[in-house]
Amino acid sequence: MLRYIPGLMDKGSPVSVLFSREIGSDSPLLYCEMIQKARYGESFQVRAQDCKVGAYVLGENGTSPEDYYFDSGRYKDRHAAKRAVSSLHRLEKRTGSMKMTPYTGRDFNILILFLKPDSAMRFIQAYTWARGDPVEIKTGGIASVCSDCTAYPMQGKPGISLGCKGSRKHTGYADEEVVVGIPFVIAGEIEEALGKIPGTFE
Repeated sequence: MLRYIPGLMDKGSPVSVLFSREIGSDSPLLYCEMIQKARYGESFQVRAQDCKVGAYVLGENGTSPEDYYFDSGRYKDRHAAKRAVSSLHRLEKRTGSMKMTPYTGRDFNILILFLKPDSAMRFIQAYTWARGDPVEIKTGGIASVCSDCTAYPMQGKPGISLGCKGSRKHTGYADEEVVVGIPFVIAGEIEEALGKIPGTFE
């Protein structure tokens, strides 16, 4: 049971994301919407969600969101939109479901947190505690919850994102919050470090 990591959040609970072979339903909600609702107590087990970008990133289908991004006006031309899509981290096609719940101590693949900058700083310091390796933040300001903080951490590294238009528009997390994705494989190390590193004003 993690103790220090949940304490980094000011509001709500960290969200446990677990990929399962169990069958789930199709949801009319976006992935990031379900994550935000799980933060405040709801639980979901779904095969698919209702975001085109999320479907591509989370392994629901292989349909590129290049046209969607270009048509939205986010990029100068199709070349820029194509490069942006090619930079997205994504999961292999999957046949099972995603289970999203408030963290209760049970198994997870990824733990998603919403942190204020000072807490995000402590998380980064905890990550660097054992080896001194800095956290690499790689984000294009798109697909923040699904790509930056779910698919990327599945590689065993933490994901930190300033958010994206879609997640901020549809879920309403605070302007001053950033999104963090922690893979299970490093959660114990982060937890240990948070119990040992000095406080900000010590």
